[in-house]
Amino acid sequence: MKMYVNRSADTLLGGGVIAYPTEGIYGLGCLPDDSDAVVRLLGIKRRGPGKGLILIVSDVAHLDGWVAPEDRVRLPQPDPVHPITWIVRPAPQVPAIVRGDNDGLAVRITTNPVAAAICDEVEAPIVSTSANVEGRPAARNPFVLRRQFGSLVDYIVPGDCGPVSGASEIRCLGSGKIIRRRSA
Repeated sequence: MKMYVNRSADTLLGGGVIAYPTEGIYGLGCLPDDSDAVVRLLGIKRRGPGKGLILIVSDVAHLDGWVAPEDRVRLPQPDPVHPITWIVRPAPQVPAIVRGDNDGLAVRITTNPVAAAICDEVEAPIVSTSANVEGRPAARNPFVLRRQFGSLVDYIVPGDCGPVSGASEIRCLGSGKIIRRRSA
């Protein structure tokens, strides 16, 4: 796995876009502070920037400069059986292309070992948006992922999704309100 993680990190740090496993579906990712990579990722998905993007980390410390400090310390420990993406208050310098038309920023502490290892290697958050073209189902197996995105991304990271199935639940950190239930 180390070889895959190193190649993923090199690709991200070089301004590339990767496809990789997350807790329940495959994701497309890049470094969120690389606006050219973010624009390219949105183009691959055929999606406008208004919805905003999810950032994943392996360690809450990687959210420094991305999330308001008071929200960063309030983020709960991740539950590997029930992954939750939290809507938090962003730090002032978060690019609009990452937030979209939203006041909040979506973040998740990942429990997928491959995704977490990639975050550890780059020591930063990475964009985590579902590996799909806007309006179509997300890739849930490596064959569909390769067929749909093999020629569009710079690297497809080997690995399995899990430990759950489907996209994560999204909740507001301040109120606990469920914005999106986990898809199965």
